[in-house]
Amino acid sequence: MKRRSFMLALAGAAAAPGLALAEDRRLSIVTGGTGGVYYPLGGGLANLLSRYVPGWQVTAEVTGGSVDNLRLVGARRADIGFTMADASLDAARGNQPFQGRAVDHKALAVLYANIMHVVTVEGTGINTVADLRGKRVSTGSPGSATEIMAFRVIEAVGLDKDRDMRRERLGASESTNALKDRRIDAYFWVGGIPTAAVTDLAATPGTRIRLIDHDDVVARMNERYGNLYTAGTIPAGSYPGQDRPNKIAQVWNTLVVHSSMADDIAYNITKVVFDHIEEWALVHAEARNVKLENQRQANSPVPFHPGALRYFAEKGVSVS
Repeated sequence: MKRRSFMLALAGAAAAPGLALAEDRRLSIVTGGTGGVYYPLGGGLANLLSRYVPGWQVTAEVTGGSVDNLRLVGARRADIGFTMADASLDAARGNQPFQGRAVDHKALAVLYANIMHVVTVEGTGINTVADLRGKRVSTGSPGSATEIMAFRVIEAVGLDKDRDMRRERLGASESTNALKDRRIDAYFWVGGIPTAAVTDLAATPGTRIRLIDHDDVVARMNERYGNLYTAGTIPAGSYPGQDRPNKIAQVWNTLVVHSSMADDIAYNITKVVFDHIEEWALVHAEARNVKLENQRQANSPVPFHPGALRYFAEKGVSVS
């Protein structure tokens, strides 16, 4: 698996008050592709942890996304992973694509809502998800939760992902480039707002982006896969040339670790996340949507780590 370092932040700065006793330690964060939101947020978190926990040196690495991240955390080849809640539930149960091997992991934090984008441009004849029949469509890179959720949206409108379209498996940046070159007609992407790759497409001269409504699939997805998804909206103007709101399906993102992580380490990570939101948001605005009031068991399909629960208790937050 190709993985490369995003950032190695400087260590040795003074600890934030209240941190558990730390020791020299190297930690890795697994994120996603370079065109998404996990990537900059992971690099920003690596920077914060290295800055505020004495002796820690933390790196963030590029991966295929949620599925890869869960596998790496489960194999203890990475310490902290970004993932979508639906992929986390599949991992905990050992469902596909985890080949019957349950991943032993716990949540540190519920982050922000991940937004399903169904992206095309004017001139493709695509106005609904059902119009993808017979088209060339990217459903996300292998090892990504975009792929999991895309398959579920496609299924919910009555299409077959293999028979009814010519399917590519590209990340957000690669999908944007392929759509610019008209090698595909549309793509799926699950990420925060704005996603850099979608902004890039929308800002391309001579191109008018079209985001396809699909909030009507949420009830059917939940009937089959559990109460994981909610309807939401990408506000008009979130991307250049987007002149109307886009009605979408969304799912929570979570930050996860292996269940065996020491409580003090989990506590320190959780504390740095919530005590430095504004600083984290300088990297990407979605960090401002990481809120203590979102820390409910209903928003995470796996239990919270005891170290995270200790921090929440200090803040008077009851996780139920």
